[in-house]
Amino acid sequence: MLIQRIITASILAALIALAVFKFPTDYFSLLMGLITLVAAWEWSNLAGITSLVKRVLFLLALILPMSGIYFWTQFLELVAQITDWPDVRDYSGVLEWLVIPPVLFWIVVMMLIRNTPLGVLNMNLRIRYKALIGWFVLLTAWMFLCRLRVFYGTEMTMYFLILIWATDISAYFVGKKWGTAKLAPEISPGKTVAGMYGALIAGMVCAVVLSLIYGFQLMIAADFVLLSILTALISIYGDLFFSVVKRQRGVKDSSSLLPGHGGILDRIDSLIAASPFFYAGIYLIYRLVS
Repeated sequence: MLIQRIITASILAALIALAVFKFPTDYFSLLMGLITLVAAWEWSNLAGITSLVKRVLFLLALILPMSGIYFWTQFLELVAQITDWPDVRDYSGVLEWLVIPPVLFWIVVMMLIRNTPLGVLNMNLRIRYKALIGWFVLLTAWMFLCRLRVFYGTEMTMYFLILIWATDISAYFVGKKWGTAKLAPEISPGKTVAGMYGALIAGMVCAVVLSLIYGFQLMIAADFVLLSILTALISIYGDLFFSVVKRQRGVKDSSSLLPGHGGILDRIDSLIAASPFFYAGIYLIYRLVS
């Protein structure tokens, strides 16, 4: 099983890295959109939506705002290039404010799972509310991952992905080796406190390596270290959030699409939570140094 997981993860990582560095912005956003829609299909099942028509409508409810955000961003980029007026991008600034709700949402989720895991697990939400939550977290994750690629480039996008992968891998192996105390046994018995600290250390190491490669000044390097550690923390509780939904639905995986890994949601759950948080941090760091 472990070998199968490693092979599948390696193939997926290579394909995503290829998309980050080689795909034009249009195709990258489209690919991320398709992955998001597959995840949305899985979420609709976890939320308890059994009607095929309603599941298709759920996908349509994502496609429409995704298309609007994509074309608006591309339009502003085109105008900036044609008119040589980069400040036109500021008209998309209203979209930057949309990062606040998902950041606050994931912070609240983290606090609730940390303090009342059983209360979260026993929370009985109606299907329409579960659908709305899924729509919200998937849309914002796609939006801010794509904006990270558009406004901060391929290297920062790749760093974010490596950060999430490194924290996931570190949490798994450190937890296997030294994990005794459980992080949230009611929700995910496999996650340990040691694994969480392993993930946080991995986040710190990633930020230090990035800072050394690019020769960041001390204050900027410190900001990246703090952001990477907090992003790793949010990603862990994002994973736990999706574990809650799967436990409520009575399933182990979101689907069986990926050999050894379950579904798309099982692979991107950490990224969904971390994407808006990391984008907000990068936005603030760049504002401070510009």
